[in-house]
Amino acid sequence: MRRCIAIALTVAVLLTLTVFTGSAVALFKGDLDRDGKIIAGEARQILRMSAKLDPVPAPDSQEFRLADLNGDGQILADDARTTLRISAKLEDTVTVESVSITVCLETDPGSLDPVHCVTTGSASVLCHLFSGLTRWSVDADGHPVVVPDAAKALPECEENEDGTVTYTYVLRDGLKWSDGKPVTAGDFVFAWNRAASPLTEAEYGYMLDVIDGYGKMNDLLMDGTPANPDAKLNVVAVDDKTVKVALVNDVPYWNELIACPVFFPVREDVAADPEWGYKAETFVCNGMYTLADWQHDASITIVRNAAHPDAANVSMDEIRFLLSEDEEDIFEKFQEEELVFADEVTPAAQMAFPGAFRTMGELGTYYFNWNVNAEILPEGSGLSGAAAEKARAEIRRAIALLIDRSYIVENVAGIGQAPASTFVSTGITDADGTEFYLHAGSNDGFTGYYDVSPEAAADNRDKAIEILKKYYGWDDAAETFTDFPTLKYVYNSSSAHKAIAEYIRDTLARYDIAVELREEGWNEYQAVLEHGDFTLARNGWIADFNDPITFLDMWISLSGNNSSGLGTYAHSSVKAYDLDLTPYGVDLKVKNGTWGETYDALISVIKRTKDRDVRYKLMHLAEDMLMETGCICPIYYYTDAFLIDPHLKGFYASPLGYKFFAYTSYEN
Repeated sequence: MRRCIAIALTVAVLLTLTVFTGSAVALFKGDLDRDGKIIAGEARQILRMSAKLDPVPAPDSQEFRLADLNGDGQILADDARTTLRISAKLEDTVTVESVSITVCLETDPGSLDPVHCVTTGSASVLCHLFSGLTRWSVDADGHPVVVPDAAKALPECEENEDGTVTYTYVLRDGLKWSDGKPVTAGDFVFAWNRAASPLTEAEYGYMLDVIDGYGKMNDLLMDGTPANPDAKLNVVAVDDKTVKVALVNDVPYWNELIACPVFFPVREDVAADPEWGYKAETFVCNGMYTLADWQHDASITIVRNAAHPDAANVSMDEIRFLLSEDEEDIFEKFQEEELVFADEVTPAAQMAFPGAFRTMGELGTYYFNWNVNAEILPEGSGLSGAAAEKARAEIRRAIALLIDRSYIVENVAGIGQAPASTFVSTGITDADGTEFYLHAGSNDGFTGYYDVSPEAAADNRDKAIEILKKYYGWDDAAETFTDFPTLKYVYNSSSAHKAIAEYIRDTLARYDIAVELREEGWNEYQAVLEHGDFTLARNGWIADFNDPITFLDMWISLSGNNSSGLGTYAHSSVKAYDLDLTPYGVDLKVKNGTWGETYDALISVIKRTKDRDVRYKLMHLAEDMLMETGCICPIYYYTDAFLIDPHLKGFYASPLGYKFFAYTSYEN
């Protein structure tokens, strides 16, 4: 239990508050702009509220709580008089110390440049540091919603004669960068062009392909350089406060999309320093918080930005993000109350802290993926070209049949996940409003691409072995394969990832399929994926918005998230794929095409299809095509599980896994 010393809680809990007694209470609440002092102007504002000359804020709002000095659920003239007396020093004034919490979301992100944000943990940090045009919030019932942030409002789109649509956003007044310079529409224009440029190598740059002009920007020559180096996105700054952007067609999830970090503004002169996103000294942002300190591999500290237009509504003055993957240390700090929040917990944490363990729905899938450019055929197979690639795909799908997902979620993962039979996760809606995954695959008796029921495990095993016997030697007496090459499985440090990796290794070892495990820290793990030094890789994908395309467009050839390497290196020239879109009214038919000529083309058509029903049918076709490669082996659908101190109020998370602490408070 936390103990108060003087006017602060114990240092051990890293959460400092004013004692809520006497004039200290009045100061804490009456300080409407949270600058650490009360002035007469704040008293006048409270008086206007009490006289209803100003709209009275909602009773559950931070503004109301700060104005209601005596805590009786009403804003009265007495509240204003108390504030006035304090501001006139007729009562003792106490300096309000900053309110601070320490949380743990992930390891060091490496960079806080929005174009290089690749995890939900780093996205959570960036959502506090930046104000994009939109952001995630919650409505009065606690449901996640997207609301305006840097923009004054969410405009309707305007249809243009050429088939494009235009959105026009007007920026709010008072937006400033953390160095005091004003935020302008031009900052958004620069940031979006920077993110879309192939020279930037933004992992999520492909998400801007719905903006008119992206295709021309990313038309590359044989040497990988832009064919149109002067090309730009069709996004302009009409003036310093107005951003106008043209999309290739109406995008139903557009306002959710621009809440993603890759769409956050970045100032051109700041980005001129390639190291600006790697240290606090050069970091410039425009959000409700600023970056105060960054001790790499240790902690990130952000503080409330008093200059932000929403500063008066921010209740948490300082947030310290512990950067750690040491689960024992994290749990020890939570036990000792040094942490009030810990993400990515295990069954052991659930048992150790039952009163603090929470789960929420999350739109995501845990899986392992294959490196499509890693050879898995035995020497002397005699196969080449399309025949070899189709054989590899069949082998990869057979290995997936050997994985008992029901066993994993019940006995290995164990925090409420559901076994996954598709890549597009549960919770993602289809054209008719039902869940997309329910209509995936074409199998009788089960949903998706694999029967993941416990009863199917033995039958799946028998099918897998019969398939693999076509390509590898088999010892009938030992019931093992004799010439299966060693598979290299890489995963980032985590006891949960390790346990699943060991299950996969042990399962395949029964058939003498050797799996070499390689555990790496997050940044090293990312480097391994980038360089393709693996056969199998632990992975997971959380949706960026509620639309199936967020799971599907990441596998196009140019995507920075295409860790399987589909359409890259040797695989770029493999002609093994067919695509016929004529039944859907699209004049495109390819026989024995490359991944770029088929899958990339299909995703491009999907993003330009206006007919809702046809668009969703094409997305099912895309998932079919992806799963046919065998490169994706889904394991389970994510459950967002975490530890949270029960006294921490006001926390919320988006269905994408972003965590928000700006409006939290600590209540004993």
